[in-house]
This record gives sequence, structure tokens and C-alpha cells, in this order.
Amino acid sequence: MEERERDRVAPEARGAGRFGGHLLGRLLDRAAAVQPRLFPSAVAQELAAAGGRDAVLLLQDYEQLLLVPLTYDDCAGTGSQPIVGSPAGRALVEESLVVLPGVDGLRVYLPLTDGGENLGVLALTVDRLDDREGAELTRVATLVASLLTSRGRSTDLFTRARRRRPMSVAAEIQWSLLPPLTMSVAEVEVAGFLEPAYEVAGDSFDYALNADTLHAAVIDAMGHGLKAAVMATAAIGAYRHARRAGVGLAEIYAYMDEVIADQFDPEHFVTAQMMRLDVSTGRLQWVNAGHPAPLLVRDHDVVRILDGPTTLPVGFGGEKPLVSEVNLQAGDRIVCFTDGVVEEHTSGGIQFGRTQLIDIAARVGRAGNGLAATTRALSHALKAARGGRTSDDATIFLIEWRGPGR
Repeated sequence: MEERERDRVAPEARGAGRFGGHLLGRLLDRAAAVQPRLFPSAVAQELAAAGGRDAVLLLQDYEQLLLVPLTYDDCAGTGSQPIVGSPAGRALVEESLVVLPGVDGLRVYLPLTDGGENLGVLALTVDRLDDREGAELTRVATLVASLLTSRGRSTDLFTRARRRRPMSVAAEIQWSLLPPLTMSVAEVEVAGFLEPAYEVAGDSFDYALNADTLHAAVIDAMGHGLKAAVMATAAIGAYRHARRAGVGLAEIYAYMDEVIADQFDPEHFVTAQMMRLDVSTGRLQWVNAGHPAPLLVRDHDVVRILDGPTTLPVGFGGEKPLVSEVNLQAGDRIVCFTDGVVEEHTSGGIQFGRTQLIDIAARVGRAGNGLAATTRALSHALKAARGGRTSDDATIFLIEWRGPGR
């Protein structure tokens, strides 16, 4: 049957409908009172009381291939759905409400987005849906996403639902260290992706938006396994400590270098890329400590490799680094990556290389999706082009500057 999508528009009619303020209040009250295991059932019950039946929460799995259900006793039996090729996946990728007519009514899919982070999809069935109710359900989905984030801090149930196979201890550390994979505000958006999701060890990234300054770092600790994860943890901890002290990029490097040198053997090191973006002007500054140079993407094409002066990796006692800078244009994207993306050898024994990365980044970008969907698609496309091989950590981190006062 033909799909119909409704834009999220403000309702013209005055007053709240059946999915309006009263439902939001009840959801808040129930979420504060129930155990985490009862949260998805409580959401379904409140939606059913308002006229939305068979509701289910679908969360992204760690590899971002599937949407997996948070089940409960009276769940309608919704199984996992692929992100690519399903109506639920379409709602996630396009970050919009999707409606699919069926014999029992309209099956509605809404993205669960909290602060720009795409957690998954809320699906439910209704007999009818006008623009006002569509807008109200969008707000319901936003509230449910926020509640999922807050309740998820005190339970393992939501995390376990997203896992399709066992995770290594090193990967456990890295995932717990990460900020949200995506963050979006009017002026700037960021998105990252870790691969292999269940065995990643030494790669990580971090960011913070403080007033008009976006701080970001991508690191790669040498080695594999638990030792690499411990070193990455120390490097990110040092980065956050120095960043929060309000020092410059060169001083951040020096502090990270001191911490790694003091705590690990002389042959251990971390490559790092530290950045600052003034979101009011588009001025980007960065320091490169032995890390692959990022790519500047404009109108879907890589227009510049942001190479420049580099210093030694963190832990080697390099000289004070020079700070590079460039002025971005509205819509520009920065693609940061670790060496595992380009140094993997294909099944034919040929190194993957930066040229292929540039070509694939341009092809994926032309799909015109948002940054989170582009980052997901880029990581999957890169892995497919490597023949499915990821013998080393392969992390990508994207920044999109949308322009001032957007």
C-alpha cells in the first residue's frame, strides 16, 4: 500500500487533542513511578487510553542495522526491523513522522529523538490522524525519548535490548565513555560511529558545546583489547579535564601528553585530533597529534584535506603544536576518522586508502540525508567496500556547521 508522510506542522486548531497535554502529563507521572522494566508497558497503556493501540518502542542496535523492540507482556509481537527498507527505518533516517495505511487502521512511526540523538522509533496504530494529532504525537515521541535517556541511566535493560551479541570488556568501557553519538542544535550538528561495535578498544571521541564554542576530539590509542581501552580512557579523561579548565588547544595537547607519558610505558601513545569551532562565525581551529587529516566536504564533495602542521602523538613529548584554522561556509561538513578506516587491507591485499574514502563520502553525501543518517550510511558503506573487514578500530566523526542564527 502507498505510504503517506505528514510534515510536523503546528496545529491550527486551538486546544489540546487526545495526544496533547493530558497525555504528556500522565506519561511523566507514570515514568517517575514505574520500574524500568515496566516503562515500555506504561507508555503503551497511556497511548492506548488516548486511542493509540499496539504501541512499541524500537531501539537502534549497536551496529545501527536494526531497530529492536523493547518488549512487554501484552506487546503486539513486533519483531526487529531493518533500518534500511522499513517504514520504521524511514522514520528514523528522515527524522519525520511516517504513516502506513493498513487493515486495522493507520500504523504510525515517529523518531525517538533526544537532543538530536536518534534513539529509535515509536510505533503505534490509530484509527485516524490529522495534522494536529500528528504534531501532538511528535511531542509525545520527544518526551518518551527523553524519558528513555533518563531512565536508562539506572538500568541495564535498555542497553541489553540493543545488543545482538556479546560485547568485549574493552568495548564496554569505550561505549560507557562516549557522549551521545549525535547532538544537534540550530547552528551545528555532530555525529559519530564506532566500528567494530562489539570489539572496539582504542578509538574514541568526545565533544562539548560551551556557549558559542564546539569542542571536539577524536583519538586512537595504540594496540588492541583492554590495555588500549584503558589508555583511551585516560586520554579522554585528560582531554575533558583540560578542556573544562578553559585552556587553549596547544595546552590541551600538553596536558594529555603529560598524563599518557606519566601513566604508560614510553612506547605507548595516542594519536589525537583536537578541534574548536566557533558556531557563530564558522571559524574552525585544530591541532593534529599524529592523526589522519580530516576532510572538508562542501556540496557533497571533498574540497580540501585539512592537513597542516602536526606534532608527535600524545605521550611522546612532542613540541608545542601549531594551531591550524579555516573559515567554514554554511553547510560545510568535517569528516574525521581514525587510521583503521583507511589502512585496512581488502580481500585482494590492497590497502583501502584515503582516495576510496573520499569517493564513498561524496557518494553517500549526495543522498541528502541528515548528518546522523549520513554518518551511519558512510560507516556501513566503508565497511562493505573493505569487504566486510574491520581488523582494527575504524571510527568516523562528522561535524556540520549550519551557519549563524539558523
